[in-house]
Amino acid sequence: MDVQQLFKNLKKEAQCPLCIETVKNPKTLPCLHSFCLGCLDRHATFARRQLKATTKYPVCQTSFQIPETDTFENLPSSFHLNRLVDVLALEDGSAQSQRCNSCDENNTATCYCFVCQDFLCASCFEAHQRLKASRGHRNVLMEKLQAQDVQELIHRPVMCSQQYHEDQPLEFYCEDCKVLICHKCTVVSHDRHSKTDTKKAAQEQRMQISDAVAKVKAEMVSYESEIKKQTALRNKNKVEILNEEKKMTDTVEKLIRDLREHERKMKDKFREIYEAEQKHHATRLENFELVATQLKSCFERCQSIVDRNFSVEILQTNHAILGRCNELLNLRKPDLYMSPHVHYLVEKKLDLMDRVVVSKTDLSKCLAEGQDSKEVKERKETYFVIVTKDSEGFQCYQQDDKIKVDILTPEGDQLKTDIKDTKDGKYKVTYTPQCAGQHRVEILVNGQPLSGSPWIVQVHQHEYQFAFQFGSKGKGRGEFDGINDIDVSDKTRTIAVAEVRNKRIQLLSSEGKFRSEIKIHGTPWSVAFTDSGDLLTLVPESDNKLRLFSEEGHFIKHINDKHLDNPLQLSIASDARIIITDWLDKKIKVLSPDGNDLLQFFGAPDCDESPYYAIYHQDKFFVSYYSAKSVKVFDKTGVYLYDIGCEGSNDGQFDGPFGLVIDKYNRLIVSDARNHRLQLFTLSGKFLSKIDGQYFKNGFPSTIAINSGGNLIVADVGNSLISIFH
Repeated sequence: MDVQQLFKNLKKEAQCPLCIETVKNPKTLPCLHSFCLGCLDRHATFARRQLKATTKYPVCQTSFQIPETDTFENLPSSFHLNRLVDVLALEDGSAQSQRCNSCDENNTATCYCFVCQDFLCASCFEAHQRLKASRGHRNVLMEKLQAQDVQELIHRPVMCSQQYHEDQPLEFYCEDCKVLICHKCTVVSHDRHSKTDTKKAAQEQRMQISDAVAKVKAEMVSYESEIKKQTALRNKNKVEILNEEKKMTDTVEKLIRDLREHERKMKDKFREIYEAEQKHHATRLENFELVATQLKSCFERCQSIVDRNFSVEILQTNHAILGRCNELLNLRKPDLYMSPHVHYLVEKKLDLMDRVVVSKTDLSKCLAEGQDSKEVKERKETYFVIVTKDSEGFQCYQQDDKIKVDILTPEGDQLKTDIKDTKDGKYKVTYTPQCAGQHRVEILVNGQPLSGSPWIVQVHQHEYQFAFQFGSKGKGRGEFDGINDIDVSDKTRTIAVAEVRNKRIQLLSSEGKFRSEIKIHGTPWSVAFTDSGDLLTLVPESDNKLRLFSEEGHFIKHINDKHLDNPLQLSIASDARIIITDWLDKKIKVLSPDGNDLLQFFGAPDCDESPYYAIYHQDKFFVSYYSAKSVKVFDKTGVYLYDIGCEGSNDGQFDGPFGLVIDKYNRLIVSDARNHRLQLFTLSGKFLSKIDGQYFKNGFPSTIAINSGGNLIVADVGNSLISIFH
């Protein structure tokens, strides 16, 4: 390296960070940075004037206690910077330059002897050259210093500062006093102290410093790594905020576009209304103006004849004038056209449910525990837990976090969910699927989908398990012949069985044990328990077709049945209305709870078949049509909506649908008699499952009922059996 460049580098290294000049009397702070003593004192004085007890210095911004005295004189001097200042003085030739170490004249040094390790003035250098002992020493003139010479000067030995020892290098280190000493000091001041060679002691302490520096370097690398991570997080945060801001802007702009489009449509609507109303008014005005013109013309013409008072003219025109006047007077005067009032109704004001959420929750780390439970039972409470975590994967709770859970049923309806916030970063989501099929679960955390969301949960329907059968063909107790209908009491679970051949109603326990029987004068076609526990029976061929008995079998009364022609089956709705299918007029008739008033009657359009059995549930009538081989659905007013099933033997098809019931899982169960099975549907008509096989082999499942415990009771008229399914 060029010596000038070296001096330039050394000057930069020897700069004071405060005054940006070569340091003067450099002092080293505990943070290991060095400054001019004067600069430190001025900086402390300025801080003291601001009533501060501490101050920060440049470079590392470490805080230091301001000394009680007015100076930092007691701080250690910087050996390295002092050595650099000495060497730099050789280059600038100032008064601070090196002085001769050989004579007493204190002359400016002009050369340096690397053997004697002394600065020499011109006179001493001449004498040094004349002496035989020093003539061969390596000397260099100050004006001819090279870069290598400067480096050697920087690393020249340090001489002792004690009086009379100035010519002695510091070759030893006192372990007791922790100071560098010369050979004379070892004898004079440190005779019995533990001493070590300077290089050896320095090497040992250099190793200690190296270990400490290595640890500092490792920590520095760790901090630099954290700085990179922090920088990456900052950049990620910047991008995230900008993206969310853009999302907000896009949302607002879309809303504005939608509002503008809505405004355009509303204006078109107003224009359409305006033009239509103006046309109505114009038409009515034309009619008024036409008649008014005709009246005015007739008036003027007739008035002129009257004014002229010409007898011949009056007599000749009298008939025509009176006829025209009568014609005009008898015209029907058009009504004034009264425009309808036009109102602009804002049924729902624009309500932006948006907000900015600042949260430490990291969506990429969040998860749903229990997500793997993707197969559940209908009507069974199910839950999973959402866990929010921060960027380091630790569970965290943020009060402003917005958790949104949408669970859609197979029909696309929203399933009710309950989210319990435990205030620790966990959210328990509880839901109860009401029907079988695939449910779609979607979770949004602060408006963003959770990892793995949405997912599908397969909800399996509850399946009826065969429990037992009872009964056989006969006339005895617990025997049946011609089962035509059954029903179950919600209060006692008593099973009522109407037998057309035995002309009786048997009452049995839920286990099938005989309790009592009601003898019927006529043929009991249908039975139904009322809310109060009484038993209503239908006897079509009698004069009093509806009869009411207590559950113990005591006759209560006849019910007025003037509205019935040839009734077939009856059921009782949850609001106590009596629903009856009428075979003769092919209608469904709805009677008041006391049976006296006909509230509704309706039938299926374009259908010449008679209804067999009808029930009412959730504002709909479900009616089986045995001959039409379908179940027809009507709304609460009796308007036909849709069919369930058609003719056939495949799933969802019928050959003789008889009894109907809706279970506690909101499933429609239909007895498909000639196909020897029961079929289960959603209320919208989607096929779910079936119960068939050995239970109804060679049988004829006709009517069905559900008891309060959810058990299914099926009457098999072909085998004279009652089957119970749990």
